[in-house]
Amino acid sequence: MAVAQMEKVIIVSHRSETFSVLEALQNDGICQVLNAEQAAISKDSPDLIVETEKPKNIEQELSRIEKSIRFLGNYSPPSNDLASIFSPKTVIEKNTYDKVVTDKQMLKVIEQAEEIETYIEELTSERETVLSVIAQLTPWEKLQTPVEQIGSLKKAASLTGLVPIQHYDRILQEIKKSGAAIQLVDTAGNYYSCLIVCLNENLTELQKHLRSVEFEQVTFEAMQGKVADLLNQNNKKLKNIKQQLANQDKQAAMLAANLLNLKILYDHYVNLLDREKTRTEAPGTNQTLLLEGWVKKSNYPRLEEIISGFKASTLHKTRPGDEEQIPVEIENSRYIKPFEVITRLYGMPQHFDVDPTAFLAPFFALFFGLCLTDAGYGIVIVLISALFLKKMQGDKKLFWMLGICGAATIAAGALTGGWFGDAIQNFIPALKPLREKMMWFDPLDKPMIFFAMALILGYVQILTGLVIAFIHNLIRKKFLAAICDQLTWLILLNSLVIYGAGKADAVPETVGRIFGLIALVPAAMIFLFSQRQGGWGGRLGMGAYNLFSTIFYMGDVLSYLRLMALGMVTAGFAMAVNIIAKITLDIPFVGFIVMIIVLIGGHSFNIAISTLSAFVHTLRLQYVEFFPKFFSGGGLHFEPLGKKYKHIYIQKNKLIATRKAG
Repeated sequence: MAVAQMEKVIIVSHRSETFSVLEALQNDGICQVLNAEQAAISKDSPDLIVETEKPKNIEQELSRIEKSIRFLGNYSPPSNDLASIFSPKTVIEKNTYDKVVTDKQMLKVIEQAEEIETYIEELTSERETVLSVIAQLTPWEKLQTPVEQIGSLKKAASLTGLVPIQHYDRILQEIKKSGAAIQLVDTAGNYYSCLIVCLNENLTELQKHLRSVEFEQVTFEAMQGKVADLLNQNNKKLKNIKQQLANQDKQAAMLAANLLNLKILYDHYVNLLDREKTRTEAPGTNQTLLLEGWVKKSNYPRLEEIISGFKASTLHKTRPGDEEQIPVEIENSRYIKPFEVITRLYGMPQHFDVDPTAFLAPFFALFFGLCLTDAGYGIVIVLISALFLKKMQGDKKLFWMLGICGAATIAAGALTGGWFGDAIQNFIPALKPLREKMMWFDPLDKPMIFFAMALILGYVQILTGLVIAFIHNLIRKKFLAAICDQLTWLILLNSLVIYGAGKADAVPETVGRIFGLIALVPAAMIFLFSQRQGGWGGRLGMGAYNLFSTIFYMGDVLSYLRLMALGMVTAGFAMAVNIIAKITLDIPFVGFIVMIIVLIGGHSFNIAISTLSAFVHTLRLQYVEFFPKFFSGGGLHFEPLGKKYKHIYIQKNKLIATRKAG
């Protein structure tokens, strides 16, 4: 429930051991290593060496593997298993991983995949060329004159081309005027393929007329023989290409059996590249490498243990610079940890700041539940979250959080009588006594209770933010800030509330009047001391503005009315769905089926849209109303050197796990 304490370290390693040291650090994933630009030692010792040669060979191999995976993936049978959607990574054992990454045969698989892909690309290009030639020749199949003889006349010119059918009659007239002759060869879609012959001296005028009717000239350059023979040759060529493509596809499909191994190799090379980049970007001397970085204080003994296993490497603690930004990691209990999703979306706290996760968690779950106020919807959210938690891989914090929020929704719905809207009253009247027994109030009958509850909860959360900031400043021994920036507001706001309660006869008027006088003291302190820098003119001006900000607190509290608004909208929409479903029940023969469809479809839509609204608006209340009272964010995230896997999960060998358990 706090920001993890960090230790800054320097690992001095002989270059002969550097690779092994970095591999050990990467296996444990507990130490963040800084590059030369980030490391303070580079600024203190500018003569340190940084390698200029980057691991291009690894990058090239990684690119080849990625390309082979993408190519062979087209030939791998698609998986329709729902589990593959939730768990896209393949679980393998450690010995399988080690066997694949050391298998030299995988390099041959990559070479074969590259050769097949290149050949397929060549064949595909050749096929497109042949298809283009066939498409060009098909309209001229009935032409008996060898194509090389067209245009070989001395005193006349011959043109072959396509004429739009709608312009054919017009071109006949123009050809007669030019003393030319035309022979219709065949029909090609909306065109006629034609052979036109004219005297050389009339060619220019004829071409002018042909352009006006969208004549598309066709040439047969580099071709010899009759068109029918050429078509026959190209069709045979096309058949041969298709056969070769089929053979290559078959080989690629066989090679796709190695797809998992290629994915294993890809993940191995990604981690190898990450390790090599860390090595080449770190400062050092001719003989040693200086790995400056950060480790969580709780993990420092483990780091000592790792480095002690190397004879030519040593570990040293060092003090961070005054201006150096310390990376941040937050640590929370298992019940609070899911709500780290909210904190991380906003931004990590500063290393000296407070982790807001534990404080926002109960408010977030409660506010989410109030935005829905439907126990039936809460049950659906819990079940969906449980499904994702059981099936999916990777970080599950979001679905744990939604499951907790779903449980809060069940409680809020039971207390306000929402079970899929008013479904119990309309469809299961036998459960009405049980529903009423669990109810606290009905928001539609007594909306002012919901109204007051939303305002009270908002006020409590805002005060909580001020109390957190007050205690945090006391812990950091910033007593003046604690008194002038938080304690004054706590006294002022509560005094004004009690004063208002006295005016409304909620408390004795005398008590209200006393607290009204008490409010003058913190108000004066805010006016005089809330701004403590600069000249007195500016300080008093800002003090007056800060005192005026009291009205902003009222606006912050009113923002929490969205809890009531969303809760009642969700209930209203659910009731509308139930009314429509009940009406459809009167439809002859199919009424019951239509009612079921309306209920499932309508409530599913309401759950989806209301859950999204509840999440977004509850998130907004934390970020806009709660966090600014004590939390700024902007911390540098702690990113240790560790192994990342895109395609696989590695589990321990069963034999090893059994021995350790024994």
